[in-house]
This record gives sequence, structure tokens and C-alpha cells, in this order.
Amino acid sequence: MTDGTPARDVKEAARGKYAPVRMDESEILRRGLAAFAELGYAATTMRELARRLEVSHNFINERYGSKWNFWCAVVDFGLRDTQPALDRLLAESRDDGERLRNVVVALYRVAANASGMNRLLSDESTRDSDRLDYLHQRFIKPFWDSIEPTVDRLMAAGRIPRTPAHILYFAVTAPALALAQDPIAERLNPAAALVTERDRNDMADALSGLVLRGLLPPSPGETVDA
Repeated sequence: MTDGTPARDVKEAARGKYAPVRMDESEILRRGLAAFAELGYAATTMRELARRLEVSHNFINERYGSKWNFWCAVVDFGLRDTQPALDRLLAESRDDGERLRNVVVALYRVAANASGMNRLLSDESTRDSDRLDYLHQRFIKPFWDSIEPTVDRLMAAGRIPRTPAHILYFAVTAPALALAQDPIAERLNPAAALVTERDRNDMADALSGLVLRGLLPPSPGETVDA
């Protein structure tokens, strides 16, 4: 530029650096979730977020205060409906076997249809960090606390093996996290690249069925919906 102004500042000025953001909050958070899920927290820079949101690079600090605060807002947005829906299933189920089955099936469907949140959870679960503490406080612990009484009663009745809590947690949730692994699924089965929402639900149901048949076989005389 002849006046010495950096090209990126000219671009920001051209689009209105301080103009109102013309997207609603949910769209901002959806784009943020997509960025964190794809790149991970460390690689998701303020400038990258600004590019994806098509806003000034100061926008995140001005609106949310920091990248950390924005990440927390993204997580709250991504998980806001999950536990209330699971709690309703727990309350409506007739017995402990049905209760565990219903929750696992629902959890797998959520995982299959919210691959960004699923991928973020999978990635952060491998890192000892404040972010994992936040996920544990906001989602993992409430989820496990809600089904632990059911699991304890099923263990006491001999319906499922007596297993340390973290092993049982992995047995229930680890396959659901795998539902975010679309690239390897497509290599194993090219048709997986063409799945619809209904297909994703069918895939989730097939996987949860495999897990439940191993974890909680039907008791004698019990009828389980296919």
C-alpha cells in the first residue's frame, strides 16, 4: 500500500471493522464449535476464529472476554440440551434395564448427530487440562451421576459385571466417541461418506445395540425392543 497501511487492516476497514455482527448468537457458537472441533483449542487462534466468523480479530475479546470464555460458551451451547433429555428418559423408563438401554441409545444418537461436540469431547478427554475439568463439571460428572444409581443396582442384581467406575464409563462412552471418526469410517466403508441423518441414527443404534448386548444381555423372559 502506498500509505503504508497493512493489507489486512485495509480489508477489515473495507468490511466495517466495528460494524455490528450480522449473525445470531447460535451461529457464532456453531462456527466456534466447528473450529475448536477441527483444530483443537491450541491451534484455534483468535485470528482463525475471526476469519471463520468474518469479524474483526478483536471480536472474541470484545464479546466474550477471552478465547477461554468463548470456548466455555461453545461447550455450554453444544451440551445444553443433552443432560435434560437424558434425565427425562431416566424418569420415564420402567425399570433399570430399560433405563440404561434408553440412555445409551439416546447418547449414541446424540454423538452420531453432533459430531463436532463429540470430536471436541474425544480430543479433550486425552488432555489433563482446565478444559477437561470444565467438561467434567458441566457434562461428564452430571451424566455419570445420573446413571450411577441404575448401574449400581444392576451390578448388585448380577445383571452387569462388577467393574470399576472408569472402566464401565469407557465401556459405555468410548464407542460413542468413535462415531465422530468419519474419515476412518469412510476408508473402511466408502458408503459411509453418503450417510443421511436417518443413516446416522441407524448407525448409532447398531453400535449401541452391540455394546448393550455385551454389557446388559436380556434377563430370562425379558423382551427388548430391536
